[in-house]
Amino acid sequence: MATLCRPSVSVPEHVITMEETLELARTHHADNPQLPLALRLIENTGVRTRHIVQPIEETLKHPGFEQRNKLYESEAKARVPAVIREALDDAELLTSDIDVIIYVSCTGFMMPSLTAWLINEMAFSSTTRQLPIAQLGCAAGGAAINRAHDFCSAYPDANALIVACEFCSLCYQPTDLGVGSLLSNGLFGDGIAAAVVRGQGGRGVELERNGSYLIPKTEDWISYDVRDTGFHFLLDKRVPTTMEPLAPALQDLAGTHGWNASDLDFYIIHAGGPRILDDLSKFLEVEPHAFRFSRSTLTEYGNIASAVVLDALRRLFDDGGAEDGARGLMAGFGPGITAEMTVGRWSDGS
Repeated sequence: MATLCRPSVSVPEHVITMEETLELARTHHADNPQLPLALRLIENTGVRTRHIVQPIEETLKHPGFEQRNKLYESEAKARVPAVIREALDDAELLTSDIDVIIYVSCTGFMMPSLTAWLINEMAFSSTTRQLPIAQLGCAAGGAAINRAHDFCSAYPDANALIVACEFCSLCYQPTDLGVGSLLSNGLFGDGIAAAVVRGQGGRGVELERNGSYLIPKTEDWISYDVRDTGFHFLLDKRVPTTMEPLAPALQDLAGTHGWNASDLDFYIIHAGGPRILDDLSKFLEVEPHAFRFSRSTLTEYGNIASAVVLDALRRLFDDGGAEDGARGLMAGFGPGITAEMTVGRWSDGS
């Protein structure tokens, strides 16, 4: 049975607080008629601190997409290896034990993928498969878990490495004055996460079933407009309402497995914002406390895109984990509107 081991997570050293974010919005967008609405939405995110790869003074500049993408590449190469080493240590494996690297990111572009550099730099085997996923946004963390599960189901003795690298601050666009853009400036943070899915053994979540669901005709609700200046984030005001149609998808996946999604022992959910968690609590009929790990990620780091699910799971591990055999659900949500969902049991590794 494939087991998702403890994720390793790292956030950059530069910190911006909610108060600083609000003051920057007031200073840089003083003439925007939608500023009061944007400020109110930012305050309601519940994000207290975010971590970014540059000091805020540099982040607010826009040297052009080329320079930003070069920074994305250099920062990824500087920061990702240490996170991978910790994840491998937690899984008690070596680079030579990894059969596939699944790399997810939506905040920069590299070809060949960072996976090729990692294989060379960190002495992974030259036969290691590479699976970069670049266009699932925040849902990619859940998708990476599911693709690792699929791989280890096909190759039961294999091991998969998941890496999520998101530098959302490099997508800041000073000329975007829409409410969605202004909100994203106060919501998204930077973070890196890595985790191993072991085909055999390991302590963590034994992955039993996964699934995907796309809400029809919502592909333009979360998107990038790719321009000369880079990725411009577009966010429709209807996005916070998506838990009503997605909750039944979660119920269906659990029901197909013979479980009730409203009566599980732990929940690891992508925290896109507090409304997402509040509505999911309502529509799944689950106590808000069940999403405490996701809320902690949102409060301390902001929305770190594909890395959110892995960080929330890391917090469950660091809280002592769950009882052996405890049933749980993990889900990431992103563009599409897409849900990537997994159910599994906690294993103490014995």
